[in-house]
Amino acid sequence: MKFGSMQPRSLSGCVAALFVGLVLALSAHAQGNLEIDTPAISALRKTMQQRHAQLAPLYASGAVGIAADGTVSLRDAAAVPLAQRAQANAAVAAENADRAALYREIARANGHPEWEAEVRRTFAQRWLERAQPGWWVQQGTSWSRK
Repeated sequence: MKFGSMQPRSLSGCVAALFVGLVLALSAHAQGNLEIDTPAISALRKTMQQRHAQLAPLYASGAVGIAADGTVSLRDAAAVPLAQRAQANAAVAAENADRAALYREIARANGHPEWEAEVRRTFAQRWLERAQPGWWVQQGTSWSRK
């Protein structure tokens, strides 16, 4: 498997839909601008969109799955050739760091850092819902193909 050899399906469309879902989910709890876009949030989204080209073949092979907590997980390291395993681990770690930062920044930008856990839960649900058929997703502690 070669990283970046598969082109991701319109991730920008998926990310935009995810943000709309977040806005709707938080709207019952929040006052103010929930479609917030700060330079930090924009930079995180851009980096995540670029990284998706590395992660897409890992999702497709089953090596990486979407965890129930809103992170990605290298769930089957054997599906990645040994020579590329460090690169896969680095991509997963970078994605998870950016996701955590994104959840934190959205809550902060809304003036409610205490919403971070709710933002994470909302994103986790949306990532799982929007996973492509054949990708691995975690429900509770169990993994299954979508």
